[in-house]
Amino acid sequence: MVHFLHPGLSPRNIVPPDAQKDALGWCVVQEEASPYSLVNICLNVLIANLEKLCSERSDGTLCLPEHWSFPQEVADRFLGVMTWQGKLTDRTASIFQGNQMKLKLVNIQKAKISTAAFTKAFCHHKVIELDATAVHTDLPISDILSGLCSNSWIQQNLRCLLLDSTSIPQDSRLLFGQLTGLRVLSVFNVCFHSEDLANVSQLPKLESLDISNTLVTNISALLTCKDRLKSLTMHYLKCLTMTKPQILAVIRELKCLLHLDISDHRQLKSDLAFHLLQQKDILPNIVSLDISGGNYITDGAVELFIQQRPAMQFVGLLATDAGYSDFFTAKQGLRVAGGANVTQISEALSRYRNRSCFMKEALYRLFTETFSMQVTMPAILKLVAVGMRNHPLDLPVQFTASACALNLTRQGLARGMPVRLLSEVTCLLFKALKNFPHYQQLQKNCLLSLTNSRILVDVPFDRFDAAKFVMRWLCKHENPKMQTMAVSITSILALQLSPEQTAQLKEELFMAVKELLAIVKQKTTENLDDVTLLFTLKALWNLTDESPAACNHFMENQGLAIFIQVLETFSESAIQSKVLGLWNNIAEVRELSSKLVTEDVVKHISNLLHSKEMEVSYFAAGIIAHLTSDKQPWMTHDLQRSALLQDLYATIQNWPSSSCKMTALVTYRSFKAFFPLLSNFSQPAVQLWALWAMYHVCSKNQRECESGERQRENLKQTPH
Repeated sequence: MVHFLHPGLSPRNIVPPDAQKDALGWCVVQEEASPYSLVNICLNVLIANLEKLCSERSDGTLCLPEHWSFPQEVADRFLGVMTWQGKLTDRTASIFQGNQMKLKLVNIQKAKISTAAFTKAFCHHKVIELDATAVHTDLPISDILSGLCSNSWIQQNLRCLLLDSTSIPQDSRLLFGQLTGLRVLSVFNVCFHSEDLANVSQLPKLESLDISNTLVTNISALLTCKDRLKSLTMHYLKCLTMTKPQILAVIRELKCLLHLDISDHRQLKSDLAFHLLQQKDILPNIVSLDISGGNYITDGAVELFIQQRPAMQFVGLLATDAGYSDFFTAKQGLRVAGGANVTQISEALSRYRNRSCFMKEALYRLFTETFSMQVTMPAILKLVAVGMRNHPLDLPVQFTASACALNLTRQGLARGMPVRLLSEVTCLLFKALKNFPHYQQLQKNCLLSLTNSRILVDVPFDRFDAAKFVMRWLCKHENPKMQTMAVSITSILALQLSPEQTAQLKEELFMAVKELLAIVKQKTTENLDDVTLLFTLKALWNLTDESPAACNHFMENQGLAIFIQVLETFSESAIQSKVLGLWNNIAEVRELSSKLVTEDVVKHISNLLHSKEMEVSYFAAGIIAHLTSDKQPWMTHDLQRSALLQDLYATIQNWPSSSCKMTALVTYRSFKAFFPLLSNFSQPAVQLWALWAMYHVCSKNQRECESGERQRENLKQTPH
C-alpha cells in the first residue's frame, strides 16, 4: 500500500508531460528488467514455504516460530505480498497475531477472511492505513469498523480507510464516528446512504472522501466539513435527487477543495459538469477537476475555466468532446486524461484503472492511436496490463486490451519490451481465454500474440496451457492464414514441452496429430509444397519427439502411408529431412519400430541414405540404425538387413567430419535413444552412427545449438 495522495496532487504532476512520459517509460523498463529485490525474493520464498516453516495451533491456524520478529516495513510488505498472491486466509492471517509482526499499513484487498480472523490478526496493531477493497462478504464493513474501534489507538490515529466494493449486511448501520483521526475515506461502490454521509461528514479531520457509485441522494451534509474537505470524488452518483442548482450550491461552499471528481458514465448524458464550467465564483482553489463522461463539454468552456484558475494541474476529459485544442498541449504543468493523443490516453489509463467504463473507452482510443505504432512503449503496455488485471471479468476491457497489447508488441516492438512485462501480459491473455472460452476474436488475438518470436521463445508463460489452446484452435478448421499460424506455434511449443507434459495432453494431442496429418494429406494431394506444409511436417516431427503416445497416434491415423505419399510427391530435401526425422522418432519406440519394416519404407530410406544433402542422409541412417539393431522384425529378410548394415557402415565412412554443418540444426532432448545402439556390440555400423551423431551434436557451438535460435528461424516464415 502507498500513502494516499490527492489524485491531482501527485508529485509527478509537476513534471512537464513529455519529460514525464520519457521518464515513466524509462522507469518501467528499469523496474521490469531489473532483478527482484532481495527482500521480495525472501518474502516470496517465505510465503511459498509458510506451511513448512510455521507450527499449527489447536484451531488449525498457523503460528510463526517464537524467535521470529519482523520490522514494521518488512511486515507491511510481507502482508502486501501475501494479499497480492491470494494467500491471505483465516489460516495464514493468524501469523499476524501477537507482537512478532508490527503492522502500520494493512492491505487485505480481495482477501477471503472472516471477522474473527481479521480482528485477531490486525486490530491490535497500530494501524494508520487499511485497504479492505473488495474483501469477501465474510468480512462486512460493519465488522471491519467494529474491529477497528475496539482499539482506542486506532480510533485516534487511523488516517486512511479504503472500503471500496465491500459488503454491508442489510439494515446495519455504519458507525464511523469513533474514528476521530480519519483523514481519508473511500466507500466507492458500497451501499452507503445519505444518513451515512451525514455521519462521516462530522469526522473532525476528514480531508478526502470518495462516495462514487453509492446510494447517496443528497450531498448537503458535506457542508458540515466544508472548511476541511480538500478532495471529493463522486463519480457516477446515480441516485442523487437534488437539482443541478442545489448540487452546485453545495459545491460552491466547499472552498477548500483542491480536487473534485464529478465524472459520469457517458451513456447517462449528465450535464452537471457543463453547468459547473459556467460558474465563475466556484472552486477558487481547485487544482484537479475530473469531468470525464460529461455531456456538452467543449474545449472553449474548459479552457476558460482553467484560465480563471491558473493553479490547475489536472483535468479529466475522457469520453467528452473536449481536449483536442492546442491549449491542452501548450499549457505547462497541465495533465489531461482524455482521448486526443497517446499522452492523454496514458493519463486516462493510469487514473481510471479501477473504472471499467473509462478503462474500455481509453483502451479503444489507444487501439486506434497505436495501430501503426513504430515506437516501443513499455509504460503504456504496463498500464494495459493493469487494466486487464483489475477487470478480469469485463469482456470489452479484455478484448480491447488484447488488441492493444498486439499493437504494442508487434515483432520489432516486442524486442524492446522487458521480458517480465511481456510475461505478465501473456499470462493475462491466457487468463482472459479461460474466462471467455467462447469469444473467438479474443482467441485470435491471443493466437496472434504467440506468433511473436520474442514472446514464444524468450518469455516465461504456461506453455502447457498454451499448447492445449493452440491445438484446440488448430482443430477448428479456421481460415488458411490462421491455420498456418496455429501450426507454426504448435511446432515451436512442442519443442518446449517435456515428454511428460506432451503425454498429459491426451485428447488435444490425438486431435492435433489427426488434424496435422489431414493437412499434410491435403497438401500432398494438391501437390502444394507451401510454408503450411513445412510447418505441419515440423509440428508432427516435434510432437512425436520422445512421445510414444504421439507416435502411436501417428500410426493409428495412417500417418505412415501419408508420409510415403509425401516422399513420392516431393523431392525437396527440406521435406525429406522432416519426414525422416519423424520416422526416426517412431523407430526409437520399441513397440512401434517393427511397423516401419515395410517394403516401401525400406526402399525410401535405402535411396535417401545416399542423398547429397547431409541431413537427409543422416536421418535415413538413423532410421536404419534403429531398425536393424533388433533382429526380430527381419527374421525373413536377414540378407536385406545385412545389406543395409553394410551400406550404412560404408556411407558413414564417406561422410565428412562429424563437426560438419547441416542445413537443419540437429538437436536432441536427451541422448537416451542412443544408449541401446551404443550397447549393441554385435553391430558396429549401428554403434558408429550413434557415436557420429552424439559427437556431431556435442561439437556444435553452444550458441548455434540453442533451441531459441532454432525456434526463431522456424517462425521467420510465419505469415502475420
